[in-house]
Amino acid sequence: MASTQFSTKDRILGAAEELFALHGFGGTSLRQVTSRADVNIAAVNYHFGSKENLINEVFRRRMDDMSRQRLALLERARREHPGELGPVLAAFVEPALALAGDRHGGGAFIRVIARAYAENNDSLRRFLSEQYGHVLREFARAIAGCVPHLDKEQLYWRLDFLSGALTYAMSDFGLIKRPAGVAEVAHRKRAADELIRFAAAGIKSDKT
Repeated sequence: MASTQFSTKDRILGAAEELFALHGFGGTSLRQVTSRADVNIAAVNYHFGSKENLINEVFRRRMDDMSRQRLALLERARREHPGELGPVLAAFVEPALALAGDRHGGGAFIRVIARAYAENNDSLRRFLSEQYGHVLREFARAIAGCVPHLDKEQLYWRLDFLSGALTYAMSDFGLIKRPAGVAEVAHRKRAADELIRFAAAGIKSDKT
């Protein structure tokens, strides 16, 4: 029974993720989700209770694991490379790009993130802040320790730009596409390395 329940819940989440990516949160109805997942509305109500909770769980399914990976890598960076900015940035960037490259819905989830930026969904933004704000604050503290010459406002401007550049890199809308014959993992590693170097130079730059 437990495996059947998990399978149903996972199908609903997968269907919702695909539809949110295509139509946005406001443009997707629960009826569309149930049709795509081949379940009835009672199953959605049982597992999630509301559309708002379903949206939240679509994010939680991906971001819980990514956040754990980020924090584990950050802890290792602090322990093995104290005061070095590059390993801290790698801990932030690499798990996100790995998620974007996940063949099991990673691309759809990146489009869902883009929807979150584009749509004015205060409830979702509040949920993301409450659930994952501590991850960003932890990275902000770690990065601040590497660039003590920056004041807090300057630091947060640069972190905001880093997050934007990372989101863009995750979406793969850029000019540089994976060359023929280059493996996806190798291409993603190159993207991470280039972004980390770019971000480190910008973050370390002196104030003017």
